[in-house]
Amino acid sequence: MPLGYVAYMTVSTGWSTASALIFRPRVLELLGNTFWLVVCTVPVCLVLGVAAAWLVERTSLRGRKIWAVLLAAPLAVPAFVNSYAWVSAVPSMAGLGSGVLIATLSYFPLTYIPAAATLSRLDPAIEQSAAALGLGPWAVFFRVVLPQLRIALTGGGLLVALHLLAEYGAFAMIRFDTFTTAIMEQFRSTFNGQAGNMLASVLVLACLVLLLVEVRSRGSARYARIGSGVQASPATLRLGLYQLPSQLFLLALTALALFFPLWFVIRWMVIGGTAIWDLSEYLPSLVQTLGYGLAGSLVTIVAAFPLAYLAVRRPNWFSKALELSNYVTSSMPGIVVGLAFVTVSIRLAPGLYQSNAVLIAAYVLLFMPRALVNLRAGLSQAPKQLDEAAQALGVSPFRAFLRVTLPLSAPAAASGAALVFLAITNELTATLLLSPNGTSTLATYFWSYSSSIDYAAAAPYAFTLIVLSAPMTYLLLQQSKKAVGQ
Repeated sequence: MPLGYVAYMTVSTGWSTASALIFRPRVLELLGNTFWLVVCTVPVCLVLGVAAAWLVERTSLRGRKIWAVLLAAPLAVPAFVNSYAWVSAVPSMAGLGSGVLIATLSYFPLTYIPAAATLSRLDPAIEQSAAALGLGPWAVFFRVVLPQLRIALTGGGLLVALHLLAEYGAFAMIRFDTFTTAIMEQFRSTFNGQAGNMLASVLVLACLVLLLVEVRSRGSARYARIGSGVQASPATLRLGLYQLPSQLFLLALTALALFFPLWFVIRWMVIGGTAIWDLSEYLPSLVQTLGYGLAGSLVTIVAAFPLAYLAVRRPNWFSKALELSNYVTSSMPGIVVGLAFVTVSIRLAPGLYQSNAVLIAAYVLLFMPRALVNLRAGLSQAPKQLDEAAQALGVSPFRAFLRVTLPLSAPAAASGAALVFLAITNELTATLLLSPNGTSTLATYFWSYSSSIDYAAAAPYAFTLIVLSAPMTYLLLQQSKKAVGQ
């Protein structure tokens, strides 16, 4: 539906009007901002993520287990909360440099987590062979280890780039114009459907280009180990004199990405005192956030289960197409999906406009892959032969599924639901567009107060979002390690 909406609105606008709206200086400016934001942020996130992962997984770094958790923890701080903290410290922050700084600190864990998970499971035999042939540690890293991280790095880089295209609150707060902020501005100020829709079509095209680039950059090399014997544990590089610089580097990174925003959130809470805890607003927003998170995660898991089941138990071109369609849709920013639901519901089902059903349906489309990935892993670990054995003993296929497959895949379903819950609680743009009148979540209340420069009143909502996100972020770290067999 979102792709169909963008295509239909582009065609119905007419070529002359569409070309006039697309090929204009404003769109060129937004393209330039987006291009430089991605080009500057993604490489920095990759370098920071790989460097941190290497120190944690392959060196004699002290406190490795603590650093492993702390380096993933910044994902618990939504990007718009990070921006709020930096604007509180430096009110004049604006422009590309500020956007790159905030985006890097918010999203580098998306490259650290897959890189760390992959490094922990790489077969050291190739590295040992390279070292035996006379290559030094740096040459082994760049010529042997780094190429084996290609899939993890391209996937992590894609996630960072898609988040950059979708992010609204963080960039709106520092007055840095992107396609998402421009579309939201069009929608909220004049409801200019044609101008906003053409911007959305360019944004969707940019997302599809990123997906294509990621697929092409994976290559066709084999990264799995095939052979007899047990895989050896990777060698640990002794840091020696580099122990202190390494500790300082990781301390500075986590201080800026995690403790800095936490400090300003707590500082504003202390400044505001008890007056900022308006329970008549806070408690309903907490209940509504938890309600949307629980309902959205449950519906997403239920919707994802048949897709994952087909992909694992009945693999063919049709099940593959169904699965891929969800990844394409979820790569689109929330504002595009939100606009699609707004337009379709107003034109075809006015009674559903700004209803809970439409908002939850948007959540399902946006976050389905988080459930699919976990369910596929869980179903893959529930052998088909167990179902067949149960049926051979006289149990019907449906009862065999309920008694055998479902219990075995339940932990994976719970993990997927937790990750969807985390995404829903922090979602802003689609919620702003689609939430029913009178409904406010923690994210929308935070945005309302921070937009009006009432930073103290916004602090309780920011703090609660971080508290809700922290355990889910830890779960994401654990799931990433299980995904590679640790």
